[in-house]
Amino acid sequence: MKTICFFNSTKAWGGGEKWHFDVATRLAKKNIYRIIVFTHPNSELYKRLKTTKLTIYPIQISNFSFLNPIKVGKIAKILQEEKVDTILMNLSADVKIAGIASQKAGVRRIIYRRGLAKPIKNRWLNRILFRQIITDIICNSEETQRTIFANNQDFIAPEKVKVIYNGIDLEEYDKRLTKKIYQSKNQEVIIGNAGRLVEQKGQKHLIELAKILTKKGLQFKILIAGKGKLEQELKEMAIQEKVADKIVFLGFVKNIKNLMQNIDIFVLTSYWEGFGYVLVEAMACQKPVIAFNLTSNPEIIETQNEEKRTGFLAPQKDMETISNHILQLVKNPKLSQKIGKSGRQRVEKQFNINRTIQEVEAYF
Repeated sequence: MKTICFFNSTKAWGGGEKWHFDVATRLAKKNIYRIIVFTHPNSELYKRLKTTKLTIYPIQISNFSFLNPIKVGKIAKILQEEKVDTILMNLSADVKIAGIASQKAGVRRIIYRRGLAKPIKNRWLNRILFRQIITDIICNSEETQRTIFANNQDFIAPEKVKVIYNGIDLEEYDKRLTKKIYQSKNQEVIIGNAGRLVEQKGQKHLIELAKILTKKGLQFKILIAGKGKLEQELKEMAIQEKVADKIVFLGFVKNIKNLMQNIDIFVLTSYWEGFGYVLVEAMACQKPVIAFNLTSNPEIIETQNEEKRTGFLAPQKDMETISNHILQLVKNPKLSQKIGKSGRQRVEKQFNINRTIQEVEAYF
């Protein structure tokens, strides 16, 4: 039985952590792989894995832990004892320590699962890691794949890089019970957003959107799911711009379907996304989606074929255009329903977890 190790040391919960959990647990159910996972003991991933029968090794590392030979040695010893054949790593810090430990332990395939659509810096350590240690790379989008080679064409052979889109378990998603997280009033249009409250996610533009929609006379609420270091700053900004009554900060929403079932339109304001899981989750609930026309968003949102349109793309930071798309959907409920239905069909065909698992197995 082949032993596969998933190495993900982050405390936060995001697309990468969801991918690791989904793929690890589903491969384990096949009973032809033995799965072990390294993860942070205080992470959401660790909490969720504790409800499974998988072997979990708690790990806490920093970006410089690879300089600690004792820590590298401990990881290498576990990998040897577990007879790990393949390891999939998540963060750049994971690649440094787990990649070196894997090579030391004689792991056959050392795979970096890259989920960040930003160029890799052309530094000496990265050149060593990508040329001499990492054997393969899985990317979550074509855009992520493109950025790997943006600064250095010979980091790794192109044939060693494979794009495998994220997928969601539609069967489980459809069965998941939901609850009301916001009670709409006066026929408000409910706009949703989800993501960590950090600069990358661009939630400050939702405050600008609230100002524009207020001026246009729309009755609405914007629900923002997520926590992060910018939470207080965003709340203060909403007060200063006199739209605090139009925005509801929900905090971390564990069951994201609770959000998606309570909204009319989903708006993503991120400046970059390796793969926008939340767009797919909104589409699975037949909600029209709107996002900036950048990074991987055009790979998820279909706009070229009007009959199969799943949402709208707007120029970066152009909230006026996004507001117009919202008003277009509000004024034409049939269009909104049609787009929502097309979104669901696209998820079923392109972003289903069963397809993801098949492609991962084929890659192994």
